[in-house]
Amino acid sequence: MIRRPVALVLALAAALIAVAAALSAPHAAVPTVNGTVGPGYTITLKSNGKQVKSLKAGSYNFVVADKASSHNFVLEKKKGGTFEKELTTVPFKGTKTVKIKLSPGEYEFYCRPHESTMEGDFTVK
Repeated sequence: MIRRPVALVLALAAALIAVAAALSAPHAAVPTVNGTVGPGYTITLKSNGKQVKSLKAGSYNFVVADKASSHNFVLEKKKGGTFEKELTTVPFKGTKTVKIKLSPGEYEFYCRPHESTMEGDFTVK
């Protein structure tokens, strides 16, 4: 009779250890992409310090430093969808982080008020 409660306690302890191990396992980090707009008439998108030309499909944290109240940062898929996201707005000035899931295709980023001179593009594979 004493064996059942001991077996039950041991089974419960094993289950708790398994749950604790699963919760403490490292989770894949979401990659970060850094955008900057301003203070002059410049706009960039970088990853690991290098200009972004291509990214793998998936989720990213876009960290945008908007350094001028006259600019904004817009991300848009050029073809094959209706994705358009304004990551910062005029007259916002500061830093914002937005998590975005990118699907394959061609994307552009730009400042809407100055799109003819402040723009860039990249491919998602």
